[in-house]
Amino acid sequence: MRHRRRGRTLGRSPSHRKAMLKNLASALFLTERDASLDDNAPKVAGRITTTLHKAKEVRPLVEKCITIAKKSIASAEAAEKHATTAERGTDEWRKWRQSDDWQKWANARAPVVAARRRVIQLIGDKEAARILFDSIAERYVDRPGGYTRILKLATPRLGDAGQRAILELVGKNDRVKVAAERPAFDDEESEEEEVEEVAATASADETEEE
Repeated sequence: MRHRRRGRTLGRSPSHRKAMLKNLASALFLTERDASLDDNAPKVAGRITTTLHKAKEVRPLVEKCITIAKKSIASAEAAEKHATTAERGTDEWRKWRQSDDWQKWANARAPVVAARRRVIQLIGDKEAARILFDSIAERYVDRPGGYTRILKLATPRLGDAGQRAILELVGKNDRVKVAAERPAFDDEESEEEEVEEVAATASADETEEE
């Protein structure tokens, strides 16, 4: 019996399933990388295509990582107030290293380091974690949740006819709704001209009576 056992097995062992979900989450974050010199550049940034069931399983993991990274932004901003612009190894940097500002910087930076380590533990990719903290998390500071969406595809997967879906980050490829302008018809224009003619004749009659 599978009492209180959540999630889909996806036909894999627990270790295989966990590794697969890590790879899917990392792949989604890595689509936001700078791929100008990459031979295997993603077609669309912030989007991956997989099966519907895999997308539903990896979505909580992706949103959990984004939440962890988003909560560490305040600590990172507080640490920047005590940081130094001197290069590592210089006399100015050594002086800052022995000052109280370094201690304040280290204390403020500690939650950020813990958050990065937690995300690396969840997805197992340092490059994906760096992209998440540097560029992706800043978009969702004012968003309380729902960082991803799942779009079902009509065409099934070749081979086993599995239902495919797109998992993408919200706010990157959103559709913008534009209100359509009401078309002007000839009948309405003729009615407006008639009203204007009637008003003009009425004003002319009033002037003649005076």
